[in-house]
Amino acid sequence: MNKARPFFFLLLLFAALKSTAQNTDVDILKGINPNNPNSGYWKAMSGSAYFVSAAVPTFLLTEGIIKNNPLLRQKARNVLGSILIELAISESMKSGFKRKRPAETYPGIIFPYRNVYGRSFPSGHTSLVFATAASLSIQYKKWYVTVPAYLWATSVGYSRMYLGVHYPSDVVTGAAVGIGSAYVSQWLNKKLFPPKKIAKTKVDF
Repeated sequence: MNKARPFFFLLLLFAALKSTAQNTDVDILKGINPNNPNSGYWKAMSGSAYFVSAAVPTFLLTEGIIKNNPLLRQKARNVLGSILIELAISESMKSGFKRKRPAETYPGIIFPYRNVYGRSFPSGHTSLVFATAASLSIQYKKWYVTVPAYLWATSVGYSRMYLGVHYPSDVVTGAAVGIGSAYVSQWLNKKLFPPKKIAKTKVDF
């Protein structure tokens, strides 16, 4: 019985920490999510996630094909790869954690802009936009690419909380997944398509 005490103590400690973290998550979200989240700006930012993330690799690939530029095609593969990797990771995490949306768990406290169901952790919108932003930033390393890309990604993440469909921890984790996926994609592409095999072509952006 004495040997079992440390186990039960750790179990109680874990439960207490989890409860505290959950309460903090909800408290932060309540400060962001209004009773009637009807801002057209934040709705537009949220809606831009899929459009922009699809447009970026499509544009790079199209330009690469038209101009016969292997470096642009490589950049398109990097962005697309980061999106595919983050999608696999975020969907696996959603299936594993099965966290409900904030308004499902806290009705009358969190107010979604529309009825949204399904799994909340991590935020798929956020992981998608940060994968796109990080991939662009890794490749171009220009402030006029990096700053707007991350401002856009951060705005999308904030919009998901404003609209009441994700907790702050969903968004932060989604951002980490997206950024990590961009670096993994960059590494994989260098392994599969070594830079020495790609013609050194100047690319303006």
